[in-house]
Amino acid sequence: MKLPMSAPSLVPSPAWLACVLALVAQVPALRATDSPQWRGPSRSGSSSESGLLAQWPQDGPKLSWRVTHCGSGYATPSVVGDRIFLLGNEGLENESVHALSASDGSKVWSVRLGKVGKPDQKPSFPGARSTPTVVGPVLYALGSDGDLACVETDSGTVRWRKNLRTEFAGRAGQWAYSESPLVDGNTVVVTPGGTNATMLALDAKSGDVLWKFASPDGDEAGYSSAIVVEAAGGKQYVQLLQKGLAGVDAKSGKLLWKWNKSVSKYGANIPSPLLADGVVYAAAAGTGGGAVRLKAASDAAPFEELYFESKLPTAIGGTVQVGPYLYGTTAQSLLCFEAATGKLKWEDRSIGAASLYHAGGLLFLRGENGAVALVEPSPDGYREKGRFTPPEAPAKSSPMEKSWAYPVVANGKLYLRDHGTLWCYAVR
Repeated sequence: MKLPMSAPSLVPSPAWLACVLALVAQVPALRATDSPQWRGPSRSGSSSESGLLAQWPQDGPKLSWRVTHCGSGYATPSVVGDRIFLLGNEGLENESVHALSASDGSKVWSVRLGKVGKPDQKPSFPGARSTPTVVGPVLYALGSDGDLACVETDSGTVRWRKNLRTEFAGRAGQWAYSESPLVDGNTVVVTPGGTNATMLALDAKSGDVLWKFASPDGDEAGYSSAIVVEAAGGKQYVQLLQKGLAGVDAKSGKLLWKWNKSVSKYGANIPSPLLADGVVYAAAAGTGGGAVRLKAASDAAPFEELYFESKLPTAIGGTVQVGPYLYGTTAQSLLCFEAATGKLKWEDRSIGAASLYHAGGLLFLRGENGAVALVEPSPDGYREKGRFTPPEAPAKSSPMEKSWAYPVVANGKLYLRDHGTLWCYAVR
């Protein structure tokens, strides 16, 4: 079509092009970051998200919305695009996975997984605990009674189901299943516990069994979640079981090694192991934390114990790595220590025992007491950049019950969950 002489030129000017290119060049630095699984994109409690507030106002960041229809439980949400996925339970008979809108927290769909596991547990904290793992068009969710499902994220349609107890003779610990499924390519790794399938690999598309690892000591499932470790010339899955930290071969499920020092004297093996520069850190309540370096299969010993110390972080909230240092909490304080040696750099009361998430070069702490703190990580000392307590928190069932759900930072938002309440704060 021939344009009339009066039509404006459709050829962009050099100045206009320069402006557009300058804006495009900034896009990668401003790219939003999802949190598609337990402990973020890399399952390490850290995210590459940038452009976040370096200091909070006196009353904390701006509250975007708050909803109270998440169901009960202690499960941490996953956030992908404009959807939030999390588990919750209504009473003891119905535990479900929910999809919420990230814009306002409204419910999009809900799918029942099963009932709540181990309802007669002591101390009594029955409820949903697992974080869904989102991979493309589906998610994988594990209920506290061992109900594992592959669910379509757009509609809530269930593609396949398994039950770790009834189909694999699984044995969960006293507080039921708490693990968040690990998805590695076409493999879904879960931990039924027991002598039949202590750890289990399933085909992600069909749910068919790929391999079973049967521990000779009949190890129960702990409350930790497995991680992928590329070390010693191969890939392995590392998981904290009730009787110790174990590494199994990713292809065959063969047991490669086991370290029994990181075992809680309370039977509460909860924090997920952390891979930091070739070193695996693991800890358990009431006992201590330590690290091992894995060796090649041809070596006489499959791993080397680097250190183990009762005063290192053991709290439920896990540890994160920033540079050569690890950060985590005990029952009283936040600690910074060297990943390779365990040498303590500093300790501060901060907000006490807390769960950690590292994003935008900052540490987001969610205290078991309900408080939230922003901390600049530094080996030189504690540097707090803000603190607040979310409003209208739900009442606890007993003084022993705490705010155990981990914080999540995704797409410029901070998500905090406490039973049926979910808060969303703007932190960009």
